[in-house]
Amino acid sequence: MSRLKRFGTAAAFAVLAAGAAMPAAAQNLFAPAVLVNDDVVTGYEIEQRLRFLTLLNAPGATRDAVIETLIDERLREQAVDAAGLEITPEGLAAGMSEFAARANLEGEEMVSRLEEAGVARESFEDFISIGVTWRDLIAARFGRRLEISEDEIDRALGSTTDAGGIRVLVSEIIIPAPPEQREEVNAVADQIAASTSTEEFSEYARRYSATATRDQGGRLPWQQLSNLPPVLRPLLLALAPGEVTAPIAIQDAVALFQLRDIEETGDPVEEYAAIEYAAYYLPGGRSQAGLNAARKLRARVDICDDLYGVAKGKPEEILERQSLPPGEIPQDIAIELSKLDPGEVSTTLTRSGGQTLVFLMLCGRTSVINEEVAREDAAAALRERTINTYAQSLLAQLRADARIVFP
Repeated sequence: MSRLKRFGTAAAFAVLAAGAAMPAAAQNLFAPAVLVNDDVVTGYEIEQRLRFLTLLNAPGATRDAVIETLIDERLREQAVDAAGLEITPEGLAAGMSEFAARANLEGEEMVSRLEEAGVARESFEDFISIGVTWRDLIAARFGRRLEISEDEIDRALGSTTDAGGIRVLVSEIIIPAPPEQREEVNAVADQIAASTSTEEFSEYARRYSATATRDQGGRLPWQQLSNLPPVLRPLLLALAPGEVTAPIAIQDAVALFQLRDIEETGDPVEEYAAIEYAAYYLPGGRSQAGLNAARKLRARVDICDDLYGVAKGKPEEILERQSLPPGEIPQDIAIELSKLDPGEVSTTLTRSGGQTLVFLMLCGRTSVINEEVAREDAAAALRERTINTYAQSLLAQLRADARIVFP
């Protein structure tokens, strides 16, 4: 049982026992909001998760959605406890670091940011712990069924390469979401996600998007699906023309994409082993001063190497240059890089709550030349899909058998 769950349960029953002896605000905070079998979800946990999701600018940061998520987590915890599984300190630290890396932070740095925003360290640790141990439980329970055969890999590779490439016609909206505007931006993003008209989506893009395509209604030209970030590909393939993705939380912004058309081509698919890019950080965010500085910088540089001369004598952290596999690139950067050719620049993204403008340049792409890399990636994708299928099935069974009570 997690520390926060034990704390929440004990506190809730203490409140029930003490009754009017405690102030009403404290009673409301620690009183049971939901009973899940023999465990309690408290108002404190709901408030903590709402703060956490709001800080991450994540969609679904509503009280009702959080309650449903916490019910599912209680059921996962109960199954993990029944199996006798516990996370090790090393496993917890690794999970925290992996999650923090998505925001370009170290694990302890993210803990500090969360605590500054009122999210307790224990809340973050429990969030990571249940994710890691639940995955361990699925692997332990369905281990043999998660083995991927060579035939399955061959079929997967055949479906993505032998059949030729797939290209998509997409429109984009990326809305800046500094902390003080996150709630408003999330509401707008939810409204845009319900759009089924290309004209309506384009009008939203002209009103809200921060991308260079806003004047074209967010419309991008045809793109090879393989050029897009790995996280975005299945989302687009799941859409019918005219449909829009759910809001995608990225750093300091929210992104949405509308599929306008899709077609299969006979062209060979080119996969990339690594993408090299440079990010030069300018003060002022997307203010007029920040954008003017970006325009002046653009006039001085043609390739990524030119940025070293601009950064000379300045703090080291002002320039970041990376060469990473596509799946390891931060999501917002990957989205922007997918639209660029080497030497081209994006000034859509920000950091530091919108106070820093990212001058992002694509340096180059390295093609995959090792067939074993492709096979390993295909096996990993198949294994991930299988794990998710079994996990969803088990959770549905746990929920069907559970006693869930709203006091």
